[in-house]
Amino acid sequence: MGFERAAIPVEKEKEFAELRGAIEKAFAAGRVEKFLAALKSKGVRIRDFETVLAKRVLESAAPELKGFGAEALYQALTLSDKGQMRELYLVQVEQVPGELRHKFHSVYRDS
Repeated sequence: MGFERAAIPVEKEKEFAELRGAIEKAFAAGRVEKFLAALKSKGVRIRDFETVLAKRVLESAAPELKGFGAEALYQALTLSDKGQMRELYLVQVEQVPGELRHKFHSVYRDS
């Protein structure tokens, strides 16, 4: 029997949807390179989601968040919603094409 992810309902649907949209935009084919370049210029490791939010890097990919901010949306989420959001983000991180991961190896480095 394989692992099955439990279906946990999202409690703060509006905030979750807005932040998910920003993450999806950041990792979209036409924008991901710009997002990775912004991470590199700010010295942020891609897997450090809280720092990505604190340094407002997602706002570079989703300008509509500039007024309210991705970090504020994240802080408005419940603990379980935050866990699901981090998982969603990390899945996107791992789906970046290999050539871009190689080009921006410094943001993928663990230390």
